[in-house]
Amino acid sequence: MKDVIRQLEEKRAAARLGGGQRRIEAQHKKGKLSARERLELLLDPGTFEEYDMFVEHRCNDFGMAAQAIPGDGVVTGWGTINGRTVFVFSQDFTVFGGSLSEPHAEKICKIMDQAMKVGAPVIGLNDSGGARIQEGVASLAGYAEVFQRNVLASGVVPQISLVMGPCAGGAVYSPAMTDFIFMVKDSSYMFVTGPDVVKTVTHEQVTQEDLGGATTHTARSGVADLAFDNDVEAMEEARRFFDFLPMNNREPPPVRPTDDPLDREEPSLDNLVPASPNKPYDMRELILKVVDEADFFELQRDYARNIIIGLGRFQGSTVGVVANQPMVLAGCLDIDASRKAARFVRFCDCFNIPILTFVDVPGFLPGTAQEYGGIIKHGAKLLFAFAEATVPKVTVITRKAYGGAYDVMSSKHLRGDVNYAWPSAEIAVMGPKGAVEIIFRAEMDDPAKIEARTEEYRRKFANPFVAGHRGFIDDVIMPSSTRRRVARSFAMLRSKKLENPWKKHDNIPL
Repeated sequence: MKDVIRQLEEKRAAARLGGGQRRIEAQHKKGKLSARERLELLLDPGTFEEYDMFVEHRCNDFGMAAQAIPGDGVVTGWGTINGRTVFVFSQDFTVFGGSLSEPHAEKICKIMDQAMKVGAPVIGLNDSGGARIQEGVASLAGYAEVFQRNVLASGVVPQISLVMGPCAGGAVYSPAMTDFIFMVKDSSYMFVTGPDVVKTVTHEQVTQEDLGGATTHTARSGVADLAFDNDVEAMEEARRFFDFLPMNNREPPPVRPTDDPLDREEPSLDNLVPASPNKPYDMRELILKVVDEADFFELQRDYARNIIIGLGRFQGSTVGVVANQPMVLAGCLDIDASRKAARFVRFCDCFNIPILTFVDVPGFLPGTAQEYGGIIKHGAKLLFAFAEATVPKVTVITRKAYGGAYDVMSSKHLRGDVNYAWPSAEIAVMGPKGAVEIIFRAEMDDPAKIEARTEEYRRKFANPFVAGHRGFIDDVIMPSSTRRRVARSFAMLRSKKLENPWKKHDNIPL
């Protein structure tokens, strides 16, 4: 018995060491933590239950038989974050560069299958050189097995990917199918084809960082949601983000105790919207002043900055926030903003997270670049997402709500449950100046008449009351009372029941 116990401890020690102390130190020199150190920071102390610690690869080609390492380059299992169960895998770059083998993939698939049975989120820490070349097609098959699990788990349990190092080739498609992707600046990158292939095929000279670094994917491509300065910050923020998420699609969002009063007034909001309709203001200020304790987890903050998305709380319960940002492009909807918000709305709807929408939108961004890029279909994605959503939806129009963009932004016509407007709201087909130039084209030579007509149009339509008369707005509220009215609305809607017609799945305009 003593010999067996000794062997067990030796094998455990070998598995915990991964590729060896020298390679772990090499990770540290790059500013990166080891696979196990990351899990220690991510999970509650002492809660990690590891699976398949002794699994080794089965490849005998190219001298691999003599290079078996317990664990085979990925640490898998489950633990808790602030007491709530989560399944995790953490790729170990010190073992064959974290490359994916057939057993490596089987380990990931096992915890994903278990997560779906249990109804718990999956967090993947990606740090891999890609497919293990020595295994050939077996490695590719392993990737496909993981992809299949990503698809089946989508909308069932939340999936979060943290890219902590290289993620290239076929490996990128697993994070791409998860709900959120976080990266680490200067140490992580994602691309389908690397700089050398790009140079050979297109003759473009590009670095790994410019091609697929954290800044590229959070600010330009929109592939990743957030970029953090280092591994420690990434783990801390992942823990904070996890607290907003429900465990699965059958549970309500978590509730966290709060001392922030439901009926808290914010007098400063009465002066948030400038007198001039052309002057911007920061919508982020409104969000921070109405959510519990000014705690707002913003996503994709550096991409499509003309719209804001993220998670906050009301009465301790998670709410998704979508808001036009007048500080950027006057809050116009464009291709990137529509895609960004649509995916977030669909995530919230998947996981029973109510949606709060703040509207200040003058319309869709005009121009050939937008039209040629397919703004019609991309804009329809956001419309589709809001219309499809069955979770509680509360909308507040703070200023402009013009044209089709008014419809798209969770209007009453798209089954908005409670739709409020501030006194400063302007709900119309278009702005007064543009409308008058079309309606009274014959009077364009007379500036005085045009000015009078503009003022007449402004009085008639550039206010919330015409929409209120038709019941498209439930009430015109004082800005200072926004938190109280929104919180009470969500409390009332907790028992909402609404189902879409049966279908295998929809056909969103991709």
